[in-house]
Amino acid sequence: MDIKEIPYLPERLSGLKELSTNLWWSWHPEARMLFKMLDRQVWKESRHNPVKVLKELPKKVFDSAASDKDYLRHYDIVLSRFHKEIKEDNKCLLLEGINERKIHSIAYFSAEYGLHHSLPFYAGGLGFLAGDFIKECSELKVPLIAVGFMYPEGYLKQQIREDGWQENIKQLLDRDASSIFRVLDENGNQLIVKVPLIEPPIHVAVWKIAVGMVSLYLMDTDIEINDPWNRGISARLYSGDIEQRLRQEIVLGIGGSEVLEKLGIKFSILHLNEGHAALALLENIRDKVQEGMNYSEASQYVKQTTVFTTHTPVTAGHDIFPFQMIEKYFNSYWPSLGLDRDSFLKLGVHPENPNAGFNMTAFALRMSEFRNGVSKKHGEVARKMWHSLWPELSEDKVPIDYITNGIHIPTWIEPKMKLLFNKYLGPDWTDDCDNPLIWELIDEIPNDELWKTHFWLKIKLINTIRERARQRWVNNRVSTSNILGMGTLLDPSVLTIGFARRFATYKRADLIFYDLERLKKLANDRWRPIQIIFAGKAHPADDPGKRILQRIYNFARDPGLSGRIAFVEDYEEQFAQYMVHGVDVWLNNPLPPMEASGTSGMKAALNGVPHLSIRDGWWLEGYNGENGWVFNHEESEGNEDQKDAEAIYQILEDNIIPLYYKYSDDGIPDDWVRIMKNSIKSNAAKFSTRRMVKEYINKFYIKELKVVQKA
Repeated sequence: MDIKEIPYLPERLSGLKELSTNLWWSWHPEARMLFKMLDRQVWKESRHNPVKVLKELPKKVFDSAASDKDYLRHYDIVLSRFHKEIKEDNKCLLLEGINERKIHSIAYFSAEYGLHHSLPFYAGGLGFLAGDFIKECSELKVPLIAVGFMYPEGYLKQQIREDGWQENIKQLLDRDASSIFRVLDENGNQLIVKVPLIEPPIHVAVWKIAVGMVSLYLMDTDIEINDPWNRGISARLYSGDIEQRLRQEIVLGIGGSEVLEKLGIKFSILHLNEGHAALALLENIRDKVQEGMNYSEASQYVKQTTVFTTHTPVTAGHDIFPFQMIEKYFNSYWPSLGLDRDSFLKLGVHPENPNAGFNMTAFALRMSEFRNGVSKKHGEVARKMWHSLWPELSEDKVPIDYITNGIHIPTWIEPKMKLLFNKYLGPDWTDDCDNPLIWELIDEIPNDELWKTHFWLKIKLINTIRERARQRWVNNRVSTSNILGMGTLLDPSVLTIGFARRFATYKRADLIFYDLERLKKLANDRWRPIQIIFAGKAHPADDPGKRILQRIYNFARDPGLSGRIAFVEDYEEQFAQYMVHGVDVWLNNPLPPMEASGTSGMKAALNGVPHLSIRDGWWLEGYNGENGWVFNHEESEGNEDQKDAEAIYQILEDNIIPLYYKYSDDGIPDDWVRIMKNSIKSNAAKFSTRRMVKEYINKFYIKELKVVQKA
């Protein structure tokens, strides 16, 4: 594969080049510090992109670092640890006892990956879940290979107009100044792979990201060999054009499988992260047919070695394609499986609406032996939603399990908070982060140390918001009311609520504005005010979501709310870090049961930010009465907004606000800090990817590998 061209690097510092091209640096603060120490301003301007730093710094900076004993000591320690952790002969202890000679990789397919803000291949929670998952697999030495798309235009770069309407700004990724590189063929050219049996032909160029020990292969259709219509397939996430969406899923599932074939990568288990990748099942079956199995044998074997994770409790969120469109692209494909047209199309039929089209989720559920939702509640919802696929069973016996999502703790713990944990939990606490007993030591942290660390992070968040607003004014000369609405009047001494996520209507971002006069009273209280920071993007085709966003943005500019409401535009991974580290309370109020899991609240809880949420998603499992706040919601056909908004106001007025402003003589809100500690203790281990990946191994992977052994 290609190596990034770095203009100059002394031999003594040659390891920086290797380190910059492996995202291991992204979840190790000591590795990031190596690049930051070279030039803090360039590091900041690069938006924490080590490849860009190495390309832009002058020779004298590297020569100086190469003779700096302090820098070299830090460099040697980091490189030694890096090489130790990514050694190829590292074994996964969790798979001991399995015949390794018959084990190949686990192939993980996802339409998006949230890894770092310098690689915008994500739209939201699904992508960050996938990114955290493969990072944890690297940590646990799970033999995983990941497949996805290299989106040169990313998801969307958001800019808010003067009237509060979201605009989508096109910004191309500089692929040669990122921790991503071309996979080369035997002639030294970028590897190009043709998607099999699809006409007219589609080709993909192959890229690779090293994520610790895990290789993530990304496909790019923006190459000259493709016609213009095909070149745009991988341009951006989730095309609004239904046919282009199908073509994306063909490339992801079938093309991704072919890429692994061309690379000589064999896999024993197929893990599909949502229905976008479901067509990988077909290519896996076709491979077995080519090896001599008939369709029935091949599909049964693939079924027994496939995991399908569904994330979507909303019916409209599942991809359904017209039968004639499926026929257009697959009429030359199904004969290779030994199927006729009708047999093929029936694979994707939903029994409740058989004429609707080819349902990708129904197809994936039908063709996978191991299926799961992403929280306990979502498992229940999924069993109810898909009961008709197993009409002979009672709803509680529908074979859809659940594994609750988690977060990659090294990625989402703030470095200053990590230093505090190192001091009181021990320096190796991350190695045992799924052990609840480790987290009991949080009580050893003095209240003043935890509070001062949190308050420092809150100031950092607000300073970041102010700087973003200043830059927006400098670059675009937007009106002063817009700048005020972006958060320039925020006060770090005020109780700060955070709401940051995708602006889908069911998430009800504007619910807290239901009784505007009551909210104004809370915001304008002379002695105990509140302020709220909003951030998030609406899908480019989601006008209702954009209207909610516009409404909140205009509230942020309302003088009657005294600058206590802020909307921060262009929400992405970097600002998400500031948010989950720095606010005082994390607010979540979707319409149940539409929150499959949610992970942003887990990230906040890990950093001592208590959760205020409706009973839905992960919080049903996380809330214990002492680690945050919950309000009820009884599902009904009527509008529940008034009742739910009333519950939020009541909890704020009766519990949260009095508790936050109850300071002891030394200026520390001890009762509030107690809730912060309970938030960390009760949630960190339970909602970690360490626990989550182990569950996938024990519930699914080991059972599937035993099938492989018997074959």
